[in-house]
Amino acid sequence: MEEKPVYVLEESKNIFDGRILTVKLERLRFDDGKKIEMELVRHPGAAAVVPVREDGRVVLIRQYRYTIDNYIWEIPAGKFEGKEDSEICAAREMEEEVGYRAGEILKLGSILTTPGFSDERIDLFLARNLIKVERRLEPDEFINVVEVPLDEALEMVASGVIEDAKTVIALLLTARKLNGGSSE
Repeated sequence: MEEKPVYVLEESKNIFDGRILTVKLERLRFDDGKKIEMELVRHPGAAAVVPVREDGRVVLIRQYRYTIDNYIWEIPAGKFEGKEDSEICAAREMEEEVGYRAGEILKLGSILTTPGFSDERIDLFLARNLIKVERRLEPDEFINVVEVPLDEALEMVASGVIEDAKTVIALLLTARKLNGGSSE
């Protein structure tokens, strides 16, 4: 096992505190004398879920994202509210964004989105035994719900139509799980 570098955090200051994230400037001094300054994005964490209907269709969303000024394909996802459990977050986001409640939620894994500058971790889930409920979109959400066969969603990944990293990984893990991959 590799040993982690030894360092001292000499200074940490908040540059920005927002609704979704915090940006910090941190100065580190390593045991070999090197000093570095890092801009870090601190994130509370998030959960994302692949809702799978009884007929095998997955529930995707087409969501407008201002950052890229376009709609993209995604799965329901959102950040934790307070100390919220990731499974509860996934279930809440699925109800709010696509209008389904799950009879069963299975954890698929976790991903680090951009560890070069952010500590954001997204827990990924698979939801089955879906029950239709009312959607509750946030005012800043522009979401269209689209249901497609899992094979079609995987083709959308392979062809580059689906570019969102959490969605790509979650769909691949879902296919593995449903097609006889590792089971819980």
